[in-house]
Amino acid sequence: MIVFRNAPVRKHLKNVYGCLSLSTVSAAVGAYVHMYTQFLQANLLTSIGTLGFLIALMTTSDNGKNQKLRLGYLLGFAFLCGLGLGPLLELVVSIDPSIVITALVGTTVVFVSFSISALLAARGRWLFLGGTLMSMMNAIFLVSLVNMFLRSTFLYQVHLYVGLFVICGFVIYDTQLIIEKYDIGSRDFIMHSLDLFVDFVIIFRHLLVILTQKVKYPDELTITL
Repeated sequence: MIVFRNAPVRKHLKNVYGCLSLSTVSAAVGAYVHMYTQFLQANLLTSIGTLGFLIALMTTSDNGKNQKLRLGYLLGFAFLCGLGLGPLLELVVSIDPSIVITALVGTTVVFVSFSISALLAARGRWLFLGGTLMSMMNAIFLVSLVNMFLRSTFLYQVHLYVGLFVICGFVIYDTQLIIEKYDIGSRDFIMHSLDLFVDFVIIFRHLLVILTQKVKYPDELTITL
Protein backbone atom coordinates (compact mmCIF):
# COMPACT_ATOMS: atom_id res chain seq x y z
CA MET A 1 0.00 0.00 0.00
CA ILE A 2 3.00 2.29 0.50
CA VAL A 3 3.46 2.38 -3.27
CA PHE A 4 0.06 3.97 -3.81
CA ARG A 5 0.80 6.70 -1.26
CA ASN A 6 4.02 7.72 -2.98
CA ALA A 7 3.17 10.10 -5.84
CA PRO A 8 6.58 9.92 -7.62
CA VAL A 9 6.49 6.11 -7.60
CA ARG A 10 2.92 6.14 -8.91
CA LYS A 11 3.98 8.44 -11.74
CA HIS A 12 6.92 6.20 -12.59
CA LEU A 13 4.73 3.09 -12.63
CA LYS A 14 2.24 4.92 -14.82
CA ASN A 15 5.03 5.53 -17.34
CA VAL A 16 6.19 1.92 -17.08
CA TYR A 17 2.75 0.47 -17.71
CA GLY A 18 2.11 3.02 -20.44
CA CYS A 19 5.22 1.77 -22.27
CA LEU A 20 4.12 -1.79 -21.62
CA SER A 21 0.74 -1.08 -23.21
CA LEU A 22 2.39 0.48 -26.27
CA SER A 23 4.70 -2.53 -26.52
CA THR A 24 1.84 -5.03 -26.48
CA VAL A 25 0.04 -3.06 -29.20
CA SER A 26 3.24 -3.01 -31.27
CA ALA A 27 3.61 -6.77 -30.80
CA ALA A 28 -0.01 -7.30 -31.87
CA VAL A 29 0.67 -5.31 -35.03
CA GLY A 30 3.73 -7.44 -35.71
CA ALA A 31 1.74 -10.66 -35.32
CA TYR A 32 -0.97 -9.30 -37.64
CA VAL A 33 1.60 -8.35 -40.28
CA HIS A 34 3.00 -11.89 -40.31
CA MET A 35 -0.37 -13.62 -40.38
CA TYR A 36 -2.39 -11.47 -42.75
CA THR A 37 0.04 -9.65 -45.04
CA GLN A 38 3.02 -10.50 -47.21
CA PHE A 39 4.84 -7.35 -46.17
CA LEU A 40 7.10 -9.06 -43.65
CA GLN A 41 7.39 -12.64 -42.40
CA ALA A 42 9.14 -14.11 -39.38
CA ASN A 43 12.53 -15.53 -40.35
CA LEU A 44 16.17 -15.57 -39.32
CA LEU A 45 16.71 -11.96 -40.34
CA THR A 46 13.80 -10.72 -38.23
CA SER A 47 15.17 -12.73 -35.29
CA ILE A 48 18.51 -10.98 -35.74
CA GLY A 49 16.62 -7.69 -35.95
CA THR A 50 14.90 -8.46 -32.65
CA LEU A 51 18.28 -8.98 -31.01
CA GLY A 52 19.57 -5.83 -32.67
CA PHE A 53 16.79 -3.65 -31.25
CA LEU A 54 17.34 -5.19 -27.82
CA ILE A 55 21.07 -4.50 -27.88
CA ALA A 56 20.47 -0.96 -29.16
CA LEU A 57 18.06 -0.28 -26.30
CA MET A 58 20.33 -1.75 -23.65
CA THR A 59 23.44 0.08 -24.87
CA THR A 60 21.78 3.48 -25.31
CA SER A 61 21.83 5.08 -21.88
CA ASP A 62 18.93 7.20 -20.72
CA ASN A 63 20.14 10.80 -20.69
CA GLY A 64 16.71 12.43 -20.57
CA LYS A 65 16.99 13.65 -24.17
CA ASN A 66 16.77 10.41 -26.11
CA GLN A 67 13.51 8.98 -24.80
CA LYS A 68 11.85 8.98 -28.22
CA LEU A 69 14.78 7.12 -29.74
CA ARG A 70 14.83 4.53 -26.96
CA LEU A 71 11.06 4.17 -27.10
CA GLY A 72 11.45 3.52 -30.82
CA TYR A 73 13.94 0.76 -30.05
CA LEU A 74 11.50 -0.75 -27.54
CA LEU A 75 8.58 -0.67 -29.96
CA GLY A 76 10.75 -2.07 -32.74
CA PHE A 77 11.77 -4.92 -30.45
CA ALA A 78 8.13 -5.52 -29.51
CA PHE A 79 7.00 -5.44 -33.15
CA LEU A 80 9.53 -8.08 -34.15
CA CYS A 81 8.64 -10.16 -31.07
CA GLY A 82 5.03 -10.12 -32.27
CA LEU A 83 6.22 -11.02 -35.75
CA GLY A 84 8.07 -13.96 -34.23
CA LEU A 85 4.86 -15.13 -32.60
CA GLY A 86 3.24 -15.28 -36.04
CA PRO A 87 4.05 -18.93 -36.89
CA LEU A 88 2.79 -20.17 -33.52
CA LEU A 89 -0.37 -18.07 -33.83
CA GLU A 90 -0.99 -19.42 -37.34
CA LEU A 91 -0.80 -22.97 -36.03
CA VAL A 92 -3.12 -22.23 -33.11
CA VAL A 93 -5.64 -20.43 -35.33
CA SER A 94 -5.69 -23.41 -37.71
CA ILE A 95 -6.69 -25.63 -34.76
CA ASP A 96 -9.09 -23.31 -32.91
CA PRO A 97 -9.06 -19.50 -33.28
CA SER A 98 -10.76 -19.03 -29.92
CA ILE A 99 -7.62 -20.29 -28.18
CA VAL A 100 -5.82 -17.04 -29.01
CA ILE A 101 -8.45 -14.93 -27.25
CA THR A 102 -8.58 -17.30 -24.29
CA ALA A 103 -4.79 -17.25 -23.95
CA LEU A 104 -4.69 -13.45 -24.20
CA VAL A 105 -7.39 -13.02 -21.56
CA GLY A 106 -5.69 -15.60 -19.35
CA THR A 107 -2.33 -13.89 -19.73
CA THR A 108 -3.83 -10.52 -18.84
CA VAL A 109 -5.59 -11.91 -15.76
CA VAL A 110 -2.46 -13.72 -14.56
CA PHE A 111 -0.21 -10.73 -15.22
CA VAL A 112 -2.50 -8.20 -13.56
CA SER A 113 -3.12 -10.46 -10.56
CA PHE A 114 0.56 -11.06 -9.84
CA SER A 115 1.40 -7.40 -10.49
CA ILE A 116 -1.20 -6.23 -7.98
CA SER A 117 0.07 -8.79 -5.46
CA ALA A 118 3.56 -7.35 -5.82
CA LEU A 119 2.36 -3.76 -5.52
CA LEU A 120 0.28 -4.47 -2.43
CA ALA A 121 3.00 -6.47 -0.68
CA ALA A 122 5.45 -4.94 1.77
CA ARG A 123 8.38 -3.21 0.11
CA GLY A 124 11.01 -5.70 -1.02
CA ARG A 125 9.11 -8.67 0.34
CA TRP A 126 9.55 -10.79 -2.79
CA LEU A 127 13.02 -9.71 -3.88
CA PHE A 128 14.51 -12.80 -2.26
CA LEU A 129 12.89 -14.79 -5.08
CA GLY A 130 15.43 -13.49 -7.60
CA GLY A 131 18.13 -16.08 -6.95
CA THR A 132 15.69 -18.97 -6.79
CA LEU A 133 13.91 -17.93 -9.98
CA MET A 134 17.18 -17.57 -11.88
CA SER A 135 18.33 -20.99 -10.69
CA MET A 136 15.06 -22.53 -11.80
CA MET A 137 15.27 -20.75 -15.14
CA ASN A 138 18.76 -22.14 -15.69
CA ALA A 139 17.52 -25.63 -14.80
CA ILE A 140 14.64 -25.29 -17.27
CA PHE A 141 17.08 -24.20 -19.96
CA LEU A 142 19.24 -27.27 -19.32
CA VAL A 143 16.18 -29.52 -19.44
CA SER A 144 15.17 -28.04 -22.78
CA LEU A 145 18.69 -28.62 -24.15
CA VAL A 146 18.71 -32.24 -22.99
CA ASN A 147 15.24 -32.78 -24.41
CA MET A 148 16.40 -31.67 -27.84
CA PHE A 149 18.08 -35.09 -27.99
CA LEU A 150 15.77 -37.21 -25.82
CA ARG A 151 12.48 -35.96 -27.30
CA SER A 152 10.72 -36.83 -24.05
CA THR A 153 7.07 -35.78 -23.76
CA PHE A 154 7.41 -35.77 -19.96
CA LEU A 155 10.38 -33.41 -20.00
CA TYR A 156 8.56 -31.20 -22.48
CA GLN A 157 5.59 -30.92 -20.12
CA VAL A 158 7.91 -30.17 -17.21
CA HIS A 159 9.52 -27.42 -19.25
CA LEU A 160 6.11 -26.05 -20.22
CA TYR A 161 4.39 -25.96 -16.83
CA VAL A 162 7.36 -25.24 -14.57
CA GLY A 163 8.41 -22.53 -17.01
CA LEU A 164 5.00 -20.90 -16.70
CA PHE A 165 5.23 -21.06 -12.91
CA VAL A 166 8.68 -19.46 -12.92
CA ILE A 167 7.65 -16.62 -15.23
CA CYS A 168 4.68 -15.84 -13.00
CA GLY A 169 7.20 -15.54 -10.18
CA PHE A 170 9.24 -13.16 -12.29
CA VAL A 171 6.20 -10.88 -12.68
CA ILE A 172 6.14 -10.41 -8.90
CA TYR A 173 9.92 -10.10 -8.65
CA ASP A 174 10.33 -7.69 -11.57
CA THR A 175 7.50 -5.47 -10.34
CA GLN A 176 9.05 -5.06 -6.90
CA LEU A 177 12.51 -4.69 -8.42
CA ILE A 178 11.27 -1.77 -10.54
CA ILE A 179 10.14 0.01 -7.38
CA GLU A 180 13.47 -0.66 -5.66
CA LYS A 181 15.40 0.58 -8.69
CA TYR A 182 13.35 3.78 -8.67
CA ASP A 183 14.11 4.31 -5.00
CA ILE A 184 17.86 4.10 -5.63
CA GLY A 185 17.69 6.58 -8.49
CA SER A 186 16.88 4.63 -11.66
CA ARG A 187 14.23 6.54 -13.63
CA ASP A 188 14.53 4.50 -16.84
CA PHE A 189 10.88 3.53 -17.23
CA ILE A 190 11.48 2.34 -20.80
CA MET A 191 13.96 -0.31 -19.70
CA HIS A 192 11.81 -1.20 -16.72
CA SER A 193 8.83 -1.83 -18.99
CA LEU A 194 10.97 -4.13 -21.14
CA ASP A 195 11.26 -6.63 -18.29
CA LEU A 196 7.51 -6.76 -17.82
CA PHE A 197 6.87 -7.00 -21.57
CA VAL A 198 9.14 -10.04 -21.84
CA ASP A 199 7.29 -11.64 -18.90
CA PHE A 200 3.94 -10.97 -20.60
CA VAL A 201 5.02 -12.47 -23.92
CA ILE A 202 6.45 -15.62 -22.35
CA ILE A 203 3.29 -16.22 -20.31
CA PHE A 204 1.22 -15.76 -23.48
CA ARG A 205 3.35 -18.27 -25.41
CA HIS A 206 3.08 -20.86 -22.65
CA LEU A 207 -0.68 -20.48 -22.36
CA LEU A 208 -1.08 -20.73 -26.13
CA VAL A 209 0.74 -24.06 -26.13
CA ILE A 210 -1.00 -25.41 -23.03
CA LEU A 211 -4.48 -24.55 -24.30
CA THR A 212 -3.72 -25.92 -27.76
CA GLN A 213 -2.58 -29.20 -26.24
CA LYS A 214 -5.90 -29.48 -24.43
CA VAL A 215 -7.76 -29.26 -27.72
CA LYS A 216 -5.70 -31.40 -30.08
CA TYR A 217 -3.63 -34.49 -29.41
CA PRO A 218 -2.76 -33.70 -25.78
CA ASP A 219 -0.31 -36.60 -25.55
CA GLU A 220 1.39 -35.96 -28.87
CA LEU A 221 1.42 -32.28 -29.68
CA THR A 222 4.70 -30.53 -28.91
CA ILE A 223 5.32 -26.98 -30.02
CA THR A 224 8.60 -25.12 -29.85
CA LEU A 225 8.35 -22.36 -27.26
